[in-house]
Amino acid sequence: MEFIQQNLLLVAVAIVSGSLLLFTSLRRPGGGNTVSSTQATMLINRENALVIDIREAGDYAAGHLPEARNIPADRIEERAGDFGSAKEAPVIVVCQSGARADAACKTLQKLGFTKVHSLEGGINAWRQAGLPLKKGKK
Repeated sequence: MEFIQQNLLLVAVAIVSGSLLLFTSLRRPGGGNTVSSTQATMLINRENALVIDIREAGDYAAGHLPEARNIPADRIEERAGDFGSAKEAPVIVVCQSGARADAACKTLQKLGFTKVHSLEGGINAWRQAGLPLKKGKK
């Protein structure tokens, strides 16, 4: 108790910074369904995750995750039947920066997909991590 009284400013800073850290981790885009590049790699390798790239065809051809399927964001609902058998398998949705993938994840969840994740930071984070990209159309 004496320590707290003598270091009130230090304790207040610790409480405020801890609260902000907790708040930002709970409020990040995508909530708990985002995965890092490392986690995505593990899901792909260990659980044979389906990777869906929601960018436009030109961006996809410029560089995409190996084995990723290109389904533009505006067509995700109508093309979900193409991989309907994967409703219980992990699905990773990829966009350029990670911002648009969250909406596609919500659409897939409404369609009955249970293990849907968005790649945190998108292709930009994948590239920064030095992970392989495949060029051209599949």
